[in-house]
Amino acid sequence: MVTVGMNYHVLEGKQRDFEDKFAAVIAALNAAPGHTRSTLWKDVADGASYLITSEWSDEQAFHSFVRSDAFRDVTNWGKEQILSGRPQHRVYKH
Repeated sequence: MVTVGMNYHVLEGKQRDFEDKFAAVIAALNAAPGHTRSTLWKDVADGASYLITSEWSDEQAFHSFVRSDAFRDVTNWGKEQILSGRPQHRVYKH
């Protein structure tokens, strides 16, 4: 099992949009082979900074999802309208 930390910083005032979109993205994550669960965390010191922790059966399952059309559609939307910078992902192996 691996846990992936996906760090996002959104444009000021776009926090609700990002949170609402995550609710829709969770359905795509739950349908992805190898996905166990994901949680959205918000930084109390910076209300525009978020972390999504996502558990996967293995690193390959996560990379397959990242290459999927579902993930590409969400990231394109985020780049154009929501994010203030490029997301940072980190894989934690158990």
